[in-house]
Amino acid sequence: MSTTTFFIPPVNLMGAGCLAEAVSAIRGYGFRHALIVTDAGLARAGVAAKVAGLLAAHDIQATVFDGAQPNPTVANVDAGLALLRAKGCDCVISLGGGSPHDCAKGIALVAANGGRIGDYEGVDKSARPQLPLIAINTTAGTASEMTRFCIITDEARHIKMAIVDRNVTPILSVNDPSLMLAKPAALTAATGMDALTHAVEAYVSTAATPITDACALKAVALIAANLRRAVADGQDLEAREQMAYAQFLAGMAFNNASLGYVHAMAHQLGGFYDLPHGVCNAVLLPHVEAFNAPVAAARLAEVARAMGAELGGLDEAAGAERCLAEIRKLAADVGIPAGLAQLGVKAGDIPTLAANALKDACGLTNPRPADQVEIEAIFRGAL
Repeated sequence: MSTTTFFIPPVNLMGAGCLAEAVSAIRGYGFRHALIVTDAGLARAGVAAKVAGLLAAHDIQATVFDGAQPNPTVANVDAGLALLRAKGCDCVISLGGGSPHDCAKGIALVAANGGRIGDYEGVDKSARPQLPLIAINTTAGTASEMTRFCIITDEARHIKMAIVDRNVTPILSVNDPSLMLAKPAALTAATGMDALTHAVEAYVSTAATPITDACALKAVALIAANLRRAVADGQDLEAREQMAYAQFLAGMAFNNASLGYVHAMAHQLGGFYDLPHGVCNAVLLPHVEAFNAPVAAARLAEVARAMGAELGGLDEAAGAERCLAEIRKLAADVGIPAGLAQLGVKAGDIPTLAANALKDACGLTNPRPADQVEIEAIFRGAL
């Protein structure tokens, strides 16, 4: 028996209205000046100003950095870090979905460790904990508010850097579904399918444990039951809350069991074409799981059951096929494109995308030709 480690923030607030409780908790930590990292849309909508006002009522000064792009870049991290240093901030608050959370993690990590964000690409490259980070979530998908993963686009190399580091784990995560109401249907669909991908990849991972299995299967069940509702009616608070729990459970699963080819491939699409991460995951998921099915049929059949499929007397292989069908149906029902070609992906770019994906998945600088051929085949099948 090998030992395992389970990573999660020490405090996690969930439920409608918990933002107010979160601000009180931030004051209890003794912080005096926060850098709020968000995106331009949330800043224009007044959400960042609302959080800054709540902080001010608790005698905490706030500076807003709204430069987090949809796929946050090295330049975004550099700009936020410069503002943090200029204002003398003693903590960072990320406000939004995965992009602001990842940008904030990059800022906080470099603020405490020095150097450039690219220095920390890989696993546990930092020497000390990042500047304290509080992550306030406004979407139900990435779970970046509670993970040790930070994904930053390197503009020069046109790739997404994967930073997996226990020191980027926030000290407090906040999931208030009131902040998730009225999110556009397309964003709701993409982030929800991202959460499903997290759960499925964690469940079929070779690093899965009974704890991550339980989290993953419950996440799948909640997503199957609530994503269509959340997409159809952005004001459905119950569906939003259930999706918040689902994405958090999926985050607990993959934060500890890790991910697979879907994310390794989606990262390359995002870095190369600046495409939405959740949409890329949703398109790739059934194709990668078809590749995994010969060695993971039993587990994929369990995913199908968690999605509500009645398998009756089907064998494991047929159950796995049913899983792929259920994933495709859910994706179609919430408006996900059927293939990568619809996103502008070009067949001629696939060898480069596959080579970079293999490095992302395995940490290899000299991947085996056979491995790259397999990934290229998956990419082509997803076109």
